[in-house]
Amino acid sequence: MSFTPDTRVDIDRYWATLMRSAEIGRGRENGLARLTLTDSDREMRDQFVTWCEDAGLTVEIDEMGSIFGRREGLDNSLPPILIGSHLDTQINGGRFDGIAGVLAGLEVIRSLNDAGHVTRRPIVIVDWTNEEGARFSPPMVASGVFVGRYDVKWAYDLISDDGARFEDELDRIGYKGTKPCASEPGDVDAYFELHIEQGPILDAEKRQVGVVTGGYPSYGMRVRFDGETAHTGPTPMDLRHNALIAGARFLTAVDDIGWDFAVYDGKATGSRLAAWPNKPGILSETAQCVADVRHPDLVTAKVMAEKMRRAAHEAGAKAGCTVTVEDEWAWGGDIFDHDLVASIREEAIRQGWNWRDIEAQAGHDAYHMAMRFPAAMIFTPCQGGITHNNNENCTPEDLRAGANMLLHAVVKRADR
Repeated sequence: MSFTPDTRVDIDRYWATLMRSAEIGRGRENGLARLTLTDSDREMRDQFVTWCEDAGLTVEIDEMGSIFGRREGLDNSLPPILIGSHLDTQINGGRFDGIAGVLAGLEVIRSLNDAGHVTRRPIVIVDWTNEEGARFSPPMVASGVFVGRYDVKWAYDLISDDGARFEDELDRIGYKGTKPCASEPGDVDAYFELHIEQGPILDAEKRQVGVVTGGYPSYGMRVRFDGETAHTGPTPMDLRHNALIAGARFLTAVDDIGWDFAVYDGKATGSRLAAWPNKPGILSETAQCVADVRHPDLVTAKVMAEKMRRAAHEAGAKAGCTVTVEDEWAWGGDIFDHDLVASIREEAIRQGWNWRDIEAQAGHDAYHMAMRFPAAMIFTPCQGGITHNNNENCTPEDLRAGANMLLHAVVKRADR
């Protein structure tokens, strides 16, 4: 057997691997709650490492716990092709978000093994730690460290809602590796990521696959409000410094920004409000909020972001609280490599799939990777666009086109 233009992935094997993953860290019915650096995350990591080793890959773990499975090429002095995504999930997550991408990379390797084809360049599959940010905020932390967006020591000190420290949890589950989590331009030849769309467009249009051309420009921030505790009964209104109210005012203002720009597909989200002590009879001393805005037009997204920043300070002032912006991030725009995108599109045409160009609207590790290396994404449909929800669903047919396009786009790049 050899690798030819007609070589296809084994979709049944790919699906069986996905369904094995779906047994680890079960949440609500049909869903997953496999938060990063938890025991279920460790179990999934162990399973993934076993799969990689069974496929003949050399496995390394970096300082941030990301797993790299390397298949050697004919010329191992050349920078490798990376295929990546994540295996952690939201607290009410689905079975495919991120997972479909990592395991599609594994299926690429298995298909190459079946064909007996050794590519000119090495190929590396990556499971990035803490893409979701559901336990440790912000999201996409490990890929951010990899490209220099964040410092590893800063990431180690992140604290979860359950009081756990990031580095301590890496140690606890046995996945604090020694491979430096750092890169330089030229260390990676190209990065590919397959992902479910996480939106309704492909499914509504009955498309088999999406060629991702870029991402909605998006801006996010984590804000802390500091007030002071006081009794809810006798404390006069003009002497109150209620951080919970500051956070609530901020998040409702962000939601209003989304509605103001919704007619042109703008979106704004207040996704987190954590207050202390957050009890009856007492005003809250602290509140932490996470919010973001996004819009297909860059200038408009920047306007929305400035409104969001102003809303934070206005909310703090009105509630008599101090405001600290703990973190800000931005991603999206025309960030993906045009040659890689064109190569993926050519595969869609050559293989005869019903495809369309599409923009990403969620955050992905590919955004960080695109800061330093040529990167591109492939979207597969998910039913109704439902995601970050236990009812997230795909079928093998939903994944077939994307997995086969990934296989041939990666091999084309790896053999050049």
